[in-house]
Amino acid sequence: MEDDILMTVKVSAMRRWLGVGVLLGFGGLLVYVAFATPPALAWQGFLLAIGAGALWLAEMMRRGTSARIELTRTELRSSDGTRIAAIDEIEGLERGVFAFKPSNGFLIRTRAPGVRTWRPGLWWRLGRRVGIGGVTAAAQTKAMSEVLSALLAERD
Repeated sequence: MEDDILMTVKVSAMRRWLGVGVLLGFGGLLVYVAFATPPALAWQGFLLAIGAGALWLAEMMRRGTSARIELTRTELRSSDGTRIAAIDEIEGLERGVFAFKPSNGFLIRTRAPGVRTWRPGLWWRLGRRVGIGGVTAAAQTKAMSEVLSALLAERD
């Protein structure tokens, strides 16, 4: 009963490949421009570095969005086994328009800082703040934030 999955947030295949495709197209275009019409050497290096960074980011997003986020009564976790936050550790939940949160998502404040982690398009953690969302569907993340809010109210 404690390990039953209450909610799941996953990225649809269309959103996933659109996000990865845009980053691949951007990175490929920058690398192409750097070689097809080479500007000054410093600018060519800049274009190659930014293009390689975009290609790396596309690969990180492809890997990151293959997982899903699961909410149980005891924890918020990724389907790859990474524990995002225990329910007992969560101090607050921010869903407002002006909250520093991912697109289509919400922000969790924990009591203690965790290890910095980033799964582009799905979730990130920076200190005591955990952002859930990105290329996820707004309806799924809103529903998860509502259930999480109810769990926090029940806990308190």
